[in-house]
Amino acid sequence: MNKHVPTDELVVDAPSKGPISPASAKRKMGFLLLGGAVALAAAGFSAYQATVASRHAVTDNAYVDAETAQVTALTNGPVAEVRVVDTQAVKKGDVLVVLDEADRRLELDQALAALDQVQRKVRSLEANSGSLGGQVWARRADLIRAKAELERAQVEFERRRPLAGTGAVSGEEMTLVKTNLEAAKAAYGQAEANLRAAEGAQATNDALIKGVPVIQNPEVAAARFRVEQARVALSRTVVRAPVDGIVTKRTAQVGQMVQPGALMMTVVPVQQAYVTANFKEVQLKKVRVGQSVELTSDLYGEKIAYRGRVVGFSGGTGAATAIVPAQNATGNWIKVVQRLPVRIALDPRDLAAHPLKVGLSMTADIDLAR
Repeated sequence: MNKHVPTDELVVDAPSKGPISPASAKRKMGFLLLGGAVALAAAGFSAYQATVASRHAVTDNAYVDAETAQVTALTNGPVAEVRVVDTQAVKKGDVLVVLDEADRRLELDQALAALDQVQRKVRSLEANSGSLGGQVWARRADLIRAKAELERAQVEFERRRPLAGTGAVSGEEMTLVKTNLEAAKAAYGQAEANLRAAEGAQATNDALIKGVPVIQNPEVAAARFRVEQARVALSRTVVRAPVDGIVTKRTAQVGQMVQPGALMMTVVPVQQAYVTANFKEVQLKKVRVGQSVELTSDLYGEKIAYRGRVVGFSGGTGAATAIVPAQNATGNWIKVVQRLPVRIALDPRDLAAHPLKVGLSMTADIDLAR
């Protein structure tokens, strides 16, 4: 038999909440602080991106570059002297290499002798011009005399010819008159030929010298040109620095036989150095020519900053202009973010205060807000 138990007499054992342990509280607080730090970092990063990073394009894929000058031989010959060594600073015009000049000196002497010979020939032609003119006048006088003799012989013949049949003129006399006429005709023809020959010689001589002085005569001008060529070749036996810079890759040695075009050394104009910065294509949307750039080098550290300016962009990415370009037309192609070289000019004052060498690493920061 069930007995009714009053409700107010029932007792329920509820689980009791004990005090929280110090370790759990500390762990909970750590999670809260970590979450707050992450949220604060995200907010800070977003603010940095919005206020700072979006106004700057930065890369550490940048290197010092320069327009190097290759020093090559411009004439052939053995090397007599080498006056510089690698790492030596030189000024434009300094003597770098001296070639033996014996062969070039002989060529110059030969050209000078040929010039003198041609000048003498032209002066001789000028002197002959007067003589040939006199010959022409003499031949003309001879022609006039021959014509007079011909006319006289013709008259004598015509006077006696009607009398030949009457017996008033002997046959012997008639033969003599006829012979004189034929001789006069031959003499007149010879005088004409002599005159034409003298006039032709004078015309030929005048064509070579008439109207121009000796120095402008074509033969003399050609000889003078060969002399200048020989002088230039002789001057090229002394090889000078084309620009101010530092000597590198010197290969010239005393006694070495060089030919035109042979590379003897390279001069790097470090005072005209610039920076080639390879930016990712996604960084170049707002980059423009003329924007200011702040640069630091690994050589001097971040305490030394260089002022620069964007002056141009390469015509192609490094992958496109490589000797062996990437072949992307394949089935296994993976897209890779490309980099475009950007040329940055350095402030000459900063470069003079802290010199750089070609190939050194740089970090470039372009200010996109300007």
